[in-house]
Amino acid sequence: MEERMRRNVGKMDRLFRGLSALALLACAWAAPLPLAARLGALGLTGLYLLFTALSGTCLGYALIGRSTCPLPRG
Repeated sequence: MEERMRRNVGKMDRLFRGLSALALLACAWAAPLPLAARLGALGLTGLYLLFTALSGTCLGYALIGRSTCPLPRG
């Protein structure tokens, strides 16, 4: 049975990641840089941030054992 990744990105972190992703994707579209630089640096980073904002999980946080989610009560 496959183990599902737990959410490790809190609400404020998700909000900032989403806003940052939108800004990076807009820059990837409009920046006066070569296409490879726009897609490689800005586009891929923006897509990763958008994915983590929507899914609530960050592979980097999981690798270092970090979480920005609130602690469970109880």
